[in-house]
Amino acid sequence: MMKNRVTELLKTEYPLIQGGMAWVAEHNLAAAVSNAGGLGIIGAASAPAEIVREEIRKCRELTDKPFGVNIMLLNPNADEVAKIVVEEGVKVVTTGAGNPGKYMEAWKAAGVAVIPVVASTAMAIMMERAGADAVVAEGMESGGHIGVTTSFALIPQVADAVKIPVIAAGGIADGRGMAAAFLLGAEGIQMGTRFVAAKESIVHAAFKERIIKAKDIDSVVTGTSTGHPVRCLKNRMTKEYLRLEQEGADFMELEKLTLGSLKKAVIDGDVVNGTLMAGQIAGLIKSEESCADIVKGIVNDAEKLLGTSQI
Repeated sequence: MMKNRVTELLKTEYPLIQGGMAWVAEHNLAAAVSNAGGLGIIGAASAPAEIVREEIRKCRELTDKPFGVNIMLLNPNADEVAKIVVEEGVKVVTTGAGNPGKYMEAWKAAGVAVIPVVASTAMAIMMERAGADAVVAEGMESGGHIGVTTSFALIPQVADAVKIPVIAAGGIADGRGMAAAFLLGAEGIQMGTRFVAAKESIVHAAFKERIIKAKDIDSVVTGTSTGHPVRCLKNRMTKEYLRLEQEGADFMELEKLTLGSLKKAVIDGDVVNGTLMAGQIAGLIKSEESCADIVKGIVNDAEKLLGTSQI
């Protein structure tokens, strides 16, 4: 059931990936998603390379299933993390913020599947030419750093533009979202926000509660003026940020406001001044569930909607 090019590539039971969210995507969550039949991801973010190595090893103690690492290519530690992935025998890498071209040869030689996250067809085509095995087409409904095109418009255009498998992200939280993504031409899905509120997620209870209580209009996009838009839930920090943006504050002033604010939200549970990165589907999340229940529920519902023969 649900076997296709994505499950073949990932060596997973289901074509479902957990987003590589900074501070959130650590070994406990990644292992839980992998044990549930999806692909758990450790988000390297800007962590020192040796911390990433530790996370990989801790994840391996909790699961014998495949899992991956997300590398933000703009980070100063990217070169080191790229090597560690090979040294530790990780078989899947998702990438963001840049072109993984310079690591492609080493990764390919080590049998690593490379899956860049893209927000446009031009980027998807470029990644396919660079040797990517698949792409994650991420719509602007998603939480965190976003592009400008919605999932509904982006996914079919990317699916038409490349021959490699397309994994849909942005605005997916249930079986309906997964089924819709498949009908639009995707062969897998990636979810972030739904897993932030999972039982195995280390995210502070106050942050999870904000997601569970969120309505459809509770997210806002900050940083549009800087060229680095970020979607998060509304709070005092976003209000202040948007006010400063409107007044024409410079990048450094805005940066000062958000420095360390994601950690504040995830680890300290500061839901007033922290950055509560979450997608527009937060309003669909009604309770804290285990990763096994989340994955199983989504896959079962999608199969019912599509008829298993179509997957």
